[in-house]
This record gives sequence, C-alpha cells and structure tokens, in this order.
Amino acid sequence: MKPRFTAAAGLALAIFAMGSLVLVVGGKGRAAVAHTCSATDRQFIGAAQLNMAALGSLSEDYLHGDAKAGDVIEETQTAVAGLGSTSPSDPSLSKTRAILRAMFLEYGRAIRADEHHHNPGKYIYRAYGLANFAHDVLAQAQPALVKRGCDVSPLL
Repeated sequence: MKPRFTAAAGLALAIFAMGSLVLVVGGKGRAAVAHTCSATDRQFIGAAQLNMAALGSLSEDYLHGDAKAGDVIEETQTAVAGLGSTSPSDPSLSKTRAILRAMFLEYGRAIRADEHHHNPGKYIYRAYGLANFAHDVLAQAQPALVKRGCDVSPLL
C-alpha cells in the first residue's frame, strides 16, 4: 500500500519549512523584536522614571533616619500601582514594566523585614537582581527605541 500525502501532512511540512527558514534567515535563531515608541510607551517611561526617582530619594531618607519604613513601603505600593496603570506597546518596555513592578515589590518586602528587625538581605538581593535584569533589557532595546523617539537613558 502506497502512503498518501494528506493535506495535514502538507501543512505540517510547510510549517516546518517556514520555521526552519525563519531560523536560518533570522540568524542566531531569534526573531527580531519590533520596537515602537507610542504615547503609551512614553507614558510608561515617564512613570517609571518618576517612581524610581521618588523611591530613590525616599530610600536615601530612610537610610539616614529621615523617613519611616511605612513611607517607603507606601511608595513601593504606589510605584507598583502606577506602573500597573501603564500599558506600553513596545515588547521591551512591557517586559521592563513587569520586572520593575516585581522589583518594587521585593524592595517593599525588604523594608518591611528591616522594620520588623528581620534580615532584608534576600529581598534586597532579589530587588537588585531584578533591577539588573531591567537594565539589561533596556540597554539592549535602547538603540532601536532611540531611533523611534523614545529615550530610556533616564532609566538606565
């Protein structure tokens, strides 16, 4: 009995061939990211910059005894909510948004632990790791975003 070439087999073969072509043509096996610089992207960049500056300033005050832990924790919650209300369309900015929200949550946990005289080290470690990850995502996307009119340098 002779095997039949069905439509499903033809479709599977076409998908495989197209996927292989994308990998070969795309180089390094990664698809190119289509960057944007929409109004929502710029809104996210502004909100992230504002939240990072506010938290940085308040954290300095906390470290010098000029601010209360509750104020810093509240600021981290405000930052998480503020970034949650943004909706960047650029894939790198969208990824950065999720990373920064997690970073602010971890930093809030660190301050809460410190307030209760517990070791904040594991939370600080996570927060700094997330900050480094966000930096790497933004640094890689920066040239393409600048070409489209979005300056992420204040976030780096």
